[in-house]
Amino acid sequence: MATRTSTRRRPDRYSLLRAIGFVVLVNVVGAVPGVLSSPNSPWLRSLEKPPFYPPSIAFPIVWTALFTLMGIALWLVWRSDSAGRRLALGLFAVQMAFNVVWTPAFFALEAPLFALGIILVLWALVVGTIVAFDRVDRRAAALLVPYLAWVTFATALNFELWRLNA
Repeated sequence: MATRTSTRRRPDRYSLLRAIGFVVLVNVVGAVPGVLSSPNSPWLRSLEKPPFYPPSIAFPIVWTALFTLMGIALWLVWRSDSAGRRLALGLFAVQMAFNVVWTPAFFALEAPLFALGIILVLWALVVGTIVAFDRVDRRAAALLVPYLAWVTFATALNFELWRLNA
């Protein structure tokens, strides 16, 4: 009876520490704009909000979960030796930059229309990142699907905040 050998790397302690490092890194990078901008500003509190606006506590919980999934996905792609790895990592970096820029554009500049333009580009970049990740590691792409769902929701929310308060 022939046995099938797996080409997947077995996780070891060092690999687990690296995965945790990626998760922490993505969470820190993602959290910095929220710390530097004020998502609970008087300006935001004064805005008329759509009926589907979630409670404030939802945002840090959702973003922490999403950044954690993104960190794991990034680690899976980073450790791959696939030919598409470099493009996937580059797209991840670019979409993360747009993610980071959205917060100060919306909260610090108090510019919902400008932020809407940023988040529309972010949405397209997330789709492109998922496609690129899928070519490297299907699991990594799947881990980004909740992020795309949230960015889709956030885009609708951003649009409504702009529309209601323009």
